[in-house]
Amino acid sequence: MNTMSWPVRALLGFIAAVLSVLIFHQAMWAALHLAGMMPAPFPMAPTAPWGVPKIVSLCFWGGLYGAAFGLVMPRLSSPLWVRGLVLGIIAALVGMFVVNAIKGLPIGYGFALIPWVDSLLINGFWGIGVGIIAPLLMPRRMGVA
Repeated sequence: MNTMSWPVRALLGFIAAVLSVLIFHQAMWAALHLAGMMPAPFPMAPTAPWGVPKIVSLCFWGGLYGAAFGLVMPRLSSPLWVRGLVLGIIAALVGMFVVNAIKGLPIGYGFALIPWVDSLLINGFWGIGVGIIAPLLMPRRMGVA
């Protein structure tokens, strides 16, 4: 029986996603950097509108996705890494289509292949990380595996 409250599930999902940004997301970013496809990982450039470092922004927004993941995690039956991969793909698509549109950037990166590959790899790896980390933070009584 799941007795964990929804705020606790959301908080643990947020924490799992932030950790996944710092570990999985940035590991893939570093691999792509070594392949000459991305700038250096752990970007510190300020982001609009408040000038926080980009890595902090990535952790915050990733954490919000993780909070949602923590809420729906017990309701899904597929393996957690698959659930996380789907989360990462959703995050990548929202970034490419919604966030880019809001920022006035080309929707879907103008359908250029390399930015799609970068985004899907980085966010997909991040999502798998969320799927691995989240259940480690959740009490066993949740019945997730």
